[in-house]
Amino acid sequence: MNRSTRTLVVVGIAVVVAGLASLGAYRAIQRMPVREVEVRSLYQVVAVTDLAMGSMITKDYVKLVAWPASSPVANGFTSVESVLNRGLISSVVANEPLTESKLAPLEAGAGLPPSITAGMRAVSVKVNEVIGVAGFVVPGTRVDLMVTLKGDNDKDSMTRVVVSDVQVLTAGTRYDQERARDGQPIPTSVVTLLVSPPDAERIALAASEGSIMLTLRNPMDRQPTETLGVRTAALLGSTPAPAPAVKTVQGRRVAVQPPPPVVALSQVYTVEAIRGAKRSEEVVH
Repeated sequence: MNRSTRTLVVVGIAVVVAGLASLGAYRAIQRMPVREVEVRSLYQVVAVTDLAMGSMITKDYVKLVAWPASSPVANGFTSVESVLNRGLISSVVANEPLTESKLAPLEAGAGLPPSITAGMRAVSVKVNEVIGVAGFVVPGTRVDLMVTLKGDNDKDSMTRVVVSDVQVLTAGTRYDQERARDGQPIPTSVVTLLVSPPDAERIALAASEGSIMLTLRNPMDRQPTETLGVRTAALLGSTPAPAPAVKTVQGRRVAVQPPPPVVALSQVYTVEAIRGAKRSEEVVH
């Protein structure tokens, strides 16, 4: 038997032994009992589809899914009946668990009113694509509201922030929002803001007396906007006249007239003049 034959024999024996070993291991694994580990789970109420703020919860909008018992949802619901006929005060996405903080009380109903916190008011302002910051003013964002007032002449016009750091509740009318759910792009015509009663009065006056504009804020920037405003004269580079001082006299606000300007008296000098043989004194100012 030459070397080539011996090599082929050794390789063949190795292949046969490896195949038998693999077959034995496979049979041994098949005979091993299957160990099933039971995972404890509970049921959680989640949304079937995306739901907008103000939606009334019905059986068609929610479902029960298995949830790991080791990681329960805080303030969640384990039965569908506990969330029925309650309004959403915050939008949810598909398969998102519903929590108590996202639902209005049972007697509050649905729509926008349950989402208005105590002591606050919802006020709507008419906007267009420019005033609404090109469509970026969406529910949940925070904005400042500026107003431009026209004076008696062009130099008296003024722009100033009247309300700052307010939350946007809704963007668009209810009809617009229903169309938006169908995926139709639409321009926003109305923006509803969550403000305090005094701020609601300022917004109403600003909308009736001038033109308003919204400015978008960083959601992490919660400092109030404090500015003195800008007038047309300052915008064009000239120095604006200072505002008159005001004082209270017998319960009435009266403008304080500025004192008359002080005129500096010129100093008198006596000069001795010599012209040839004559000497004289002259008074100059």
